Amino acid sequence: MTTVATPRTASPTGTPARPRTALDWRIRFGVLSLIWGFSFLLIKVGTDGYAPFQVTFGRLLFGTAVLLAAMAVKRERLPRGARTWGHLAVAALLLNALPFSLFAYSELSIPSTLAGICNATSPLWGMALSLVALSEDRPTRRRVAGLGIGFLGVLTVLGVWQGFHGLDATGTAMALLASLSYPVGWIYVRRTLAGTGASHLSMTGAQLLLATVQLAFVTPLFTALPSRFPVVPLLAIVALGALGTGLAIFLQYGIVAEVGPTTAQMVTYFIPVIATAAGVAILGESLAWSTPVGAVIVLAGAALTQAKPRR
Repeated sequence: MTTVATPRTASPTGTPARPRTALDWRIRFGVLSLIWGFSFLLIKVGTDGYAPFQVTFGRLLFGTAVLLAAMAVKRERLPRGARTWGHLAVAALLLNALPFSLFAYSELSIPSTLAGICNATSPLWGMALSLVALSEDRPTRRRVAGLGIGFLGVLTVLGVWQGFHGLDATGTAMALLASLSYPVGWIYVRRTLAGTGASHLSMTGAQLLLATVQLAFVTPLFTALPSRFPVVPLLAIVALGALGTGLAIFLQYGIVAEVGPTTAQMVTYFIPVIATAAGVAILGESLAWSTPVGAVIVLAGAALTQAKPRR
């Protein structure tokens, strides 16, 4: 569920940023894991009362409001330059507008537990794409093995030996495409927005603002104004935006600045566990044995793909 474009790991002055805050980063890491893990449950509840594009638009709107408020408190400005904003518009589509919408549509027909596990395949897609698109990411035996193990886990989750019995193919494909969209966006950001001089918070605030504008144009074209406004789904959308997008990205921004992107990225491995527990315990979603077993295999493969070669 990582949605923030992080082309830099240093402070705006160019020196490594290791700020200390009152709340230990491990506690913030746990909170971030919980928020993003519960996001799939909130999407499911939101789509019970509103169209997927409306859920995504509300999510982006409230998330952007939180980040812009944080920027105002920190007295940070939006980045400048037409070229930067053009690249940020593409990043907003690939990292926010598109995957958020795909996950919302997918949960119309698949459980939130499956959507959360599909999200965990993002590092696998990222490793496969980086071998082609990024010359500095050279394949190693361990990372290639991790890629194979990870996709074996995906097949286990889907129950391929049963012919995908009981799964909605369209919804599952949408969730997997959403997880694929993230690494495509990360690679684009890495190629086009590295070294802009703007802070993570400024870049991400602008990115979410552009994604909100994109959904503001798309939503009226494909959905009609709701005739009624169910309270519980509306509250889920507000929480999804303010907490699952705005606050979560702000927390990730601070963790990346304090301990680096590699450690911060470990949150990916906790999200499907929390999403599965929340879906089963709160929504009463069924869970076949192949789902948790496959999820463990996916996470093991993803962990291997992130292993750095020894020097």
